[in-house]
Amino acid sequence: MTSTHPTSAGSPISDSPSVPPFAVISGGQVQRALQGQEKEIVELVEATYRLHGTGDSVNPPSYFLRFPDRPSSRIIALPASVGGHIRVDGVKWISSFPENVAAGIPRASGVLILNDHDTGYPFACLEASIISATRTAASAALAADWLSRGRQRPRRVGFFGVGLIARYIHTFLAGTGWSFDEVGGYDVSADSAGGFRGYLEQFGTAGRVTVHDSAEELIRSSDLVVFATVAAEPHVSDLSWFAHNPLVLHVSLRDLAPEVLLASTNIVDDVEHCLKANTSPHLAEQLTGNRDFLLGTLDDVMGGRVTVPADRPVVFSPFGLGVLDLAVGKSIYDKVVSAGDLHVVDDFFHELRRYG
Repeated sequence: MTSTHPTSAGSPISDSPSVPPFAVISGGQVQRALQGQEKEIVELVEATYRLHGTGDSVNPPSYFLRFPDRPSSRIIALPASVGGHIRVDGVKWISSFPENVAAGIPRASGVLILNDHDTGYPFACLEASIISATRTAASAALAADWLSRGRQRPRRVGFFGVGLIARYIHTFLAGTGWSFDEVGGYDVSADSAGGFRGYLEQFGTAGRVTVHDSAEELIRSSDLVVFATVAAEPHVSDLSWFAHNPLVLHVSLRDLAPEVLLASTNIVDDVEHCLKANTSPHLAEQLTGNRDFLLGTLDDVMGGRVTVPADRPVVFSPFGLGVLDLAVGKSIYDKVVSAGDLHVVDDFFHELRRYG
């Protein structure tokens, strides 16, 4: 590999279509480019949601590769295209192998391929697990901000499931100005709960840190509840746990029974994407035969088209859109180019003459 960069940080090719150089951006480079950029990334995610809301994007259904001999595992392809100032196509290819955790390695791994808007040529391959966690956390922080407007701002946050995604969401909440009197955690794994407590203490969390003994205790004692589990089907169904009308970031999408959603105000990131693959919103649709339980999308809230009431639980269920991965990935690419640290694979596209 050689270290070089194109002539423009915003585009890998010149005005006249030509084959772009192909680069590989490592997880280390990705992390360095994102370090301390929580506010900027949340602003980018908001702008991308707004572009998606205007139709200046293509975000087809995700494609799930499942395995009969490994039913808990899957690999997902999220193709997408986003316009505006971002102007890039691509696909995230990300795996989820929960049994990795017992072996001491992360559950998720992935790559993000960026394709040039004009020629279709891929011009970069980026490590994507960090990008995926970042855009998920930025989306959650953005939703927490917008959905708490018009109601008392949460002072007690509880994380149900305390793995990498919970850690990233906490980082993004803190990085965008949130502070809490209490931070709680609950996990079926005592080791994970202890690790999360250690992270919070090392982070320097100002509020009281509590590891709860039960899911009920966590939810009842939290004004902001973050679900970040690997649950395959609903496991929380008691409506009384939500009697205090918390704001719920239902990031893992399958924790809540349909009855909980039907008793709540429901916001999603994209209606068609969220109501598929037996997510909790999809199960609620199947139970009722309609989508009347949905108030709207986060873009509807940001655009003032819907108003979130303060007298019910509010549940945000984000499917996670490929356009967000592309937006974050392209911003990383531009930063690496500007720093002169792009590692190009020489001769990656080799057969370029039509007749040899």
